[in-house]
Amino acid sequence: MLRRYILPAFFAAAIAAPAVMAQEQPRGNDNANNGDRNRGGDQNRGGDQNRGRGNFDPAQFRQRMIDDIKEQMGATDDEMKVIQPKLEKVFTAQMEARAGGGFGGFRGRGGPGGGGGGNTFPGSDSAVAKASEALRTTLENKSASADEITAKLTALREARKAARANLETAQKDLKDVLSARQEAVLVARGMLE
Repeated sequence: MLRRYILPAFFAAAIAAPAVMAQEQPRGNDNANNGDRNRGGDQNRGGDQNRGRGNFDPAQFRQRMIDDIKEQMGATDDEMKVIQPKLEKVFTAQMEARAGGGFGGFRGRGGPGGGGGGNTFPGSDSAVAKASEALRTTLENKSASADEITAKLTALREARKAARANLETAQKDLKDVLSARQEAVLVARGMLE
């Protein structure tokens, strides 16, 4: 059951990581070693770990995930040209549908999803994550009225409903291009229902 949620989360993180990583520009003399680190080499590993990134290469991780899925499904290169964009839409829709309940939920102040730090997880800018954050902020206000709380709760429920509908559409679009074996592999991996 845990694998059902973890693998899509890692894949979605790999999809979103280039945008997040682009915000973290190297400083000073780090530019000289940046090329080696981005190619997955072990050079100057300590410098990257000090910034909390280790030697993680999101592009390599993403490619390994796609290669693994392709191999398990027995898909050809031509099939993957059609499947991959639809698969990525499912991953994104899954992360948006789950935002606010896992990564962006009620966390301590200053951490991911908390009041003091930015949430950089995939789906953190989705309508569900924003509605969840609005509800959390309202609940932190001990003098919030029942009407305010009800309005934020309704907004969160509506956002979740829309996200689930978007996920169902993305999953249907993906299923439409899959063989029976490919569909079964993705159901087993928790990407399809």
